[in-house]
Amino acid sequence: MTGEQQLAGGIANAGKVTRLGDVVFRPSNPYSSSIHRFLSSLRAAGFAGASAPLGIDDDGRERMEFIDGDVPLPPYPAWAQADDVLASVAELMRGFHTASAMVQSAVPDARASNWSSEMSDPAAGPTVGGAIVCHNDVCLENVVFRAGRAVGFLDFDFAGPGRAVYDLSQMARMCVPVDDHESASRLGWLPADRPARLRVVADAYGLDASGRDTLVEMLADSMARGGEFVRRRVEAGDPNFIVMWNEMGGMERFDRRRSWWTAARTEFAAALH
Repeated sequence: MTGEQQLAGGIANAGKVTRLGDVVFRPSNPYSSSIHRFLSSLRAAGFAGASAPLGIDDDGRERMEFIDGDVPLPPYPAWAQADDVLASVAELMRGFHTASAMVQSAVPDARASNWSSEMSDPAAGPTVGGAIVCHNDVCLENVVFRAGRAVGFLDFDFAGPGRAVYDLSQMARMCVPVDDHESASRLGWLPADRPARLRVVADAYGLDASGRDTLVEMLADSMARGGEFVRRRVEAGDPNFIVMWNEMGGMERFDRRRSWWTAARTEFAAALH
């Protein structure tokens, strides 16, 4: 469409996301109808921290409401790495999860045909206790900020049923970040007390002692499975993921992170209590 402005579209949708006025156009996917219904339900429940869906066009693109603000991209700027900025992401996630639990009866169930399973809670399913629809991909590139405070989440392509604390653990892994120094520095992360930043997440979200223990266990599981999603995309021939895979060092990056976590896990666990 004439006059559209290209926006940064993450890895999967790089170069394919545009804006015209207050409308964002982006590729739809097999789960867009479920995602749109969910987002509409969130808005009806009073949660304004996600784009309102505006429809899916005949050309296969979905239309979303534009959320005005700042979206940090790698190498992440220093302001986006502040502890109070991280706390605001955790607080917005708590509001999102509360709203998601409120609208469960209005959204499609947990059948695989309704939601992507690529980044979802490995224990997800209709019988998982406390399962809600989660975002599953809250990294800084998928958060809109105003004056250093998180106000909206973007890109719900990988949304699906799961446990809220799992969703929180994935956000923490990417936004603390819970990662070895070499890998983190490639994205522009500055040196920081990462265990203390994980506590910032737990405190801002309001996790109890049991939830904090679960958070560490889920991070450990995420580390163990690290690289599987990206490798699947690479093996499928996705050019954007192939570039990222090579730039980040391939599987060696994830092997290094697993070794790092083995030594660092105790320190992160201790910081939460």
